[in-house]
Amino acid sequence: MTDNTSPRWRLYLAGLTAALLLAGSPRTSQAQQPPKAARPNIVFLLADDLRWDALGCMGNRIIQTPNLDALAKRGVLFRNAFVTTSICAVSRASIFTGQYARRHRINDFKTDLSPEAFARTYVALLRAAGYRVGFIGKYGVGVNLPAAAFDYWRGFPGQGSYFTKKETVHLTQRMGDQALEFLKAQDRKTPFCLSVSFKSPHAMDRAAREFPPDPRDEKLYEDVTIPVPKTAADKYFRALPEFAQQSEGRARWKLRFATSEQYQKVVRDYYRLITGMDREIGRIVAALEQLGLTDNTIIIFSSDNGFFLGERGMADKWLMYEESIRVPLIVSDPRLPPAQRGRGVAAMALNIDLAPTMLDYAGIKAPQTMQGRSLRPLVEGKSGAWRKDWFYEHHTLPKIIPPSEGVRTERWTYLRWMGVEPVIEELYDLQADPLQEHNLAGQAAHRDTLTRLRARWEQLRRELK
Repeated sequence: MTDNTSPRWRLYLAGLTAALLLAGSPRTSQAQQPPKAARPNIVFLLADDLRWDALGCMGNRIIQTPNLDALAKRGVLFRNAFVTTSICAVSRASIFTGQYARRHRINDFKTDLSPEAFARTYVALLRAAGYRVGFIGKYGVGVNLPAAAFDYWRGFPGQGSYFTKKETVHLTQRMGDQALEFLKAQDRKTPFCLSVSFKSPHAMDRAAREFPPDPRDEKLYEDVTIPVPKTAADKYFRALPEFAQQSEGRARWKLRFATSEQYQKVVRDYYRLITGMDREIGRIVAALEQLGLTDNTIIIFSSDNGFFLGERGMADKWLMYEESIRVPLIVSDPRLPPAQRGRGVAAMALNIDLAPTMLDYAGIKAPQTMQGRSLRPLVEGKSGAWRKDWFYEHHTLPKIIPPSEGVRTERWTYLRWMGVEPVIEELYDLQADPLQEHNLAGQAAHRDTLTRLRARWEQLRRELK
């Protein structure tokens, strides 16, 4: 737990307060605020370790996510959304700041966003523009919690716990209760931004039961046999570099997926946690309706990273394969005309796009420090130039997670394992090989593609600092 009486915390709080005052007062004058019509409410819902295909609306025929499926039907579903670094702390820093890790430089679990950097996050900028801002759940960036920067704070440090000695109610339900508390106290004249950062479906790492669901969901999926992924076969694990085979992802695989019985037990619990989260999201959507807030509230749902369910003999995330880097993303704008709702968008969206998107909806210009782009034009069905590729990087915990970088295009994945000699590269044609089964890096027929993507990797890693 963070010690909010420590000299370090008091120093951080003083710096944060000063930076926020320089960025703009917590409440600007009415004359400075955008017109009321351009100031919708925003509810930002973030799952933890939710892979892209673990929702009904993303094609999963087993899992039950009726509320998120309904949200996708009322909004826009991004079918190709990704994170630029697949690990909690780094991805969350990217979400807050709209920046690649190369710029925000959060590459561990201890480093805080500096007060100056926090002042340029979406929450600080929305608050400076007159929004009432709330935060619930896993904060995940550093050790000093910025509670003073919010009007409503129910955040917690570290990973949190689904059950505590003092609480018998599941954490996901408690967070749903807190979201309703925030909404019921809302002044109708003041726009708000509520960020709900669920722990679900993240594991309680190395606990006796790592994915403990709400007791109400214990019977879900008990009669279902969940298919094991094709790439869970041992030959795909053996194709990994030796250092990846010996990494933390394999250690956690042994705890979760080493036997068929383990696999079924863990994935059922993983699905149960997702369904429990979906239920609380349904409660939040229902509360918005009951309070008369639906027609002017943007709802955004995504995840901080993906998750391996045994693919390549791995668990968790981190590595630059689709299961790890790809996430769900739904944007529901009630002001969209009916013909624009329920669409799927193929364009590549990134976690660094979330902050500029929220600022755009609020009528606030994103600061130049943000490297993402507003998704609003895509949500509204507008055509225009969009990214064709993006940069991936992972340098957290290099002793147990092999560092990597790469480039993901609309068709290709170029993966480069960092810090090893000779250089190890991987190249996958996602159009012909969506499961990334065949590494083409060593094939003469694809030498030009490899050379081009290697050059693009070098260019992006220079430019993005």
